[in-house]
Amino acid sequence: MKTLLVAEYRDGKVLNSTYELVAFAEKLGADSAMFLVGSDSTLPAYTGTLYLADVGKYSEFNPAVHKQLLLDVIAREQPDMVVFAHSSYGWDLAPRISLALNAAHISEVVDIVDGVPIVPVCNAKLRRAVKAKTAQMVLSLQGGAFGLENEPSGSPTVIPIDTDTAAQVEFCGYEEAEAGGVDLSKAGVIVSAGRGIGKPENLAMVEALAKALKGEYGASRPVVDSNWADHGRQVGTTGQTVSPKLYVACGISGAIQHLAGMKKSEFIVAINTDKDAPIGEVADVLVVTDLKEFVPALTEKLKNL
Repeated sequence: MKTLLVAEYRDGKVLNSTYELVAFAEKLGADSAMFLVGSDSTLPAYTGTLYLADVGKYSEFNPAVHKQLLLDVIAREQPDMVVFAHSSYGWDLAPRISLALNAAHISEVVDIVDGVPIVPVCNAKLRRAVKAKTAQMVLSLQGGAFGLENEPSGSPTVIPIDTDTAAQVEFCGYEEAEAGGVDLSKAGVIVSAGRGIGKPENLAMVEALAKALKGEYGASRPVVDSNWADHGRQVGTTGQTVSPKLYVACGISGAIQHLAGMKKSEFIVAINTDKDAPIGEVADVLVVTDLKEFVPALTEKLKNL
């Protein structure tokens, strides 16, 4: 099995998602090579062949050109899998490569078992194995699903690459999203609400517990998507990434997208009626009970301290 890992580079830096691709290849037990549109002054910590295109010449976003550069490398390497991060760059480029290769495209991969990609279904409550019918596969990996056991290390063998393909767009730069809501990344304590709180009115009990703990309240994506809480309160890959001293997850099952945003918290307490909920895999304490009874009781105890 051979993989081609499509690394990402932004604002003069190799993104950390690059090392999740390396972790995927290691878990698969596959040989790997890497593709990057970047700079030879900032190379990833990687032991292997790196096909490097000059970002000064080809820019950080240039779909037609990056596609051709990558197809040239694929023709040379003949990988079984072309692996992207499930990011804006991957969302744009992976389907283009899949169509060009007439290869299966499997997105949001969260695991690999016996060479078969695993993806979430039913709002991440279940998982399914997806077996491609084509010889090659194009995959995108869900953020936070794969991680190296040790710090990345090594120096790649760099092979410069070029193309005569003309650019069809001009990359002008990045525009920061408008700041809004609270900056949860600075909170020492966060109490987050998930779909398990049942109804929007129950968000008040989560806010009350956060206040009793002198912290802030957050929310999972389903709560935000249901308009129960502001997007500025969302924790996860499409929200804020946090690492407080204490994180209390109320009625959150533990989808990969949410775990990626909070699993570096120093101490995690999860309150859930399901003892097998994925959140239990990262929690230091799992309280298996009805949060609608437990959270108000805990809040009252804290008020009386």
